[in-house]
Amino acid sequence: MTDKLRLAVVGAGPAGIYASDILLKAEKHFDVSIDLFEQLPAPYGLVRYGVAPDHPRIKGIITALRDVLDSGDIRLFGNVYFGRDITLADLKKHYNAVIFSTGAIRDAALDIPGIDLPTSYGAADFVSWYDGHPDFPREWPLEAESVAVIGNGNVALDVARILAKHADDLLPTEIPANVYDGLKASPVTDVHVFGRRGPAQVKFSPLELRELGELRDVDMIVYDEDFDYDEASRTAIETNKQVLVIDRVLQQWRTRETGAASRRLHLHFYANPVSYDGETFTYERTEPDAEGGVRGTGELRTVPVQALYRAVGYFGSPLDGIPFDEKRGVIPNREGQVIDDNDEPVHGVYATGWIKRGPVGLIGHTKSDAMETIKHLMNGQASWWTPEHPEESAIVELLESRGVEYTNLDGWHNLDQHEIGLGASHERARIKVVDRDEMVAVSNKK
Repeated sequence: MTDKLRLAVVGAGPAGIYASDILLKAEKHFDVSIDLFEQLPAPYGLVRYGVAPDHPRIKGIITALRDVLDSGDIRLFGNVYFGRDITLADLKKHYNAVIFSTGAIRDAALDIPGIDLPTSYGAADFVSWYDGHPDFPREWPLEAESVAVIGNGNVALDVARILAKHADDLLPTEIPANVYDGLKASPVTDVHVFGRRGPAQVKFSPLELRELGELRDVDMIVYDEDFDYDEASRTAIETNKQVLVIDRVLQQWRTRETGAASRRLHLHFYANPVSYDGETFTYERTEPDAEGGVRGTGELRTVPVQALYRAVGYFGSPLDGIPFDEKRGVIPNREGQVIDDNDEPVHGVYATGWIKRGPVGLIGHTKSDAMETIKHLMNGQASWWTPEHPEESAIVELLESRGVEYTNLDGWHNLDQHEIGLGASHERARIKVVDRDEMVAVSNKK
């Protein structure tokens, strides 16, 4: 075992922070020096920029992540782009290995006619807007009275909830001011959520579903025809507690009185997307196929909508000089060890999180995922690089020589306290700083 491992982690979301923490705890008998690089000025990735602002319980994960960063064993370099500010060649000169944990922030494709119309949007882009991501426009076109959301996962429900929820009910959260203004002016009255399969096969969690039913002045609309369960659905309800809870919530909604609210949120099951023309969404009614899936019935139905959001999954982005699977949107790997086109290990290069396995599982699942990657990293010492300049000061000198205005952990503390202070005067948890330059300026104030 070498005297010291110099490790670079690219991506400061949960996956990268968990991997760093696991390595520090697993190998106390030798020195580890970890530098965490993040292209945004602030850490926490998906927790800060991918979780809806009215999910404070999920955002509580930040407390655990903060404890890891504040332990003093990891250096943070924010506002640093891999492929522009630092390259793979740079990392080989300064570290023994690198773990990529860059996540998946693009929308997966949905190939139907009309998906490229100006009023058709990716859910990931919308999430980035309402979470105040600095690299997305400040304005969002909220002009539709009736909206379609395609997907039956938690992101689809988040998008539907934010669209249907009254903006004033988001004020206690950390919602950015420009997002509040946009949602406040929205004329929306109906949000329709469409999923290909039935209520017993949905991918969202019971918690997400319950929260929909708690929206003020929003009627929950479900349709009786979707609850004529087949044997596979009945078995799922009887054998899976999560499915049982989801069914109970939906069955309760079937008995609710509706008609008094100013907004409605409709859940359509057995609905396979067919086309969108800017004014109408067309879907094919599906039915159970007796094998746990669905098949088309040939029956086409239309719903008048003026905007469409696709929430059919996230997709990773390629990284300069790193193998990439264009079909799956991930870095090809074998249990975290990156492999090339010939299925051979790429020395010194590892992956964890969604860029490793795709956008599946909840945030907490990244812990076990990171453990697998760290195990392979430790067992693969023979394939580590031998850096020319492993001293910790060398990477700082490199960034400064290139004029990179990076942020560090003290800078994040500055920004964190600044945002909390902005919110305090309005009795809010925080008010996010959205502009990148302002984030950097607040972080690096002396």
